[in-house]
Amino acid sequence: MTFKLLAVSAALIGFTVTGAVIPGICEEAARATPVLTAAANQQTAPDFAGVTNWFNSKPLSMADLRGKVVLVDFWTYGCVNCVNTLPHVTDLYAKYKDKGLVVVGVHTPEFPFERSASNVQAALRRHGITYPVAQDNDSKTWNAYSNRYWPAQYIIDQTGKIVFQHAGEGRYDEIDRTVAKLLNVSS
Repeated sequence: MTFKLLAVSAALIGFTVTGAVIPGICEEAARATPVLTAAANQQTAPDFAGVTNWFNSKPLSMADLRGKVVLVDFWTYGCVNCVNTLPHVTDLYAKYKDKGLVVVGVHTPEFPFERSASNVQAALRRHGITYPVAQDNDSKTWNAYSNRYWPAQYIIDQTGKIVFQHAGEGRYDEIDRTVAKLLNVSS
């Protein structure tokens, strides 16, 4: 065994034992780490930028959505963590869409095959997604939000401020309660 191979093997074992993430290799694990932003750290939600296609909707803007509660969900269909969150996002949409919630999925591809509009459409059908989805092939909306993770959810209040941010799976009850509180309905 060469020294280089031995060093790589030792590093992999070390990362496995400590739970550390190897950049560029274990990105899914890094993306699954929850990140929350306190409501006191509110900023105005960026507009949708560089969207190449809109599915299930005409093109939307944050100005169009003022007065609504908006959940922006960054995802890609090739991400297991993203796929695991989709039933929760679609359930939330079904529960609150008639009460003022707008969900906008922002499909930002990680891999070249995820750039295909027909592949995105097939994923929407497969997962029963009927809310608006923006195809962000050039990561311009992703960058506008300074997003770093798949999946990531941003809740925007009726004034256009980001009041909640979460990356990864989980926190579904907290997301539901936040939306319900903003809509002034019981969850």
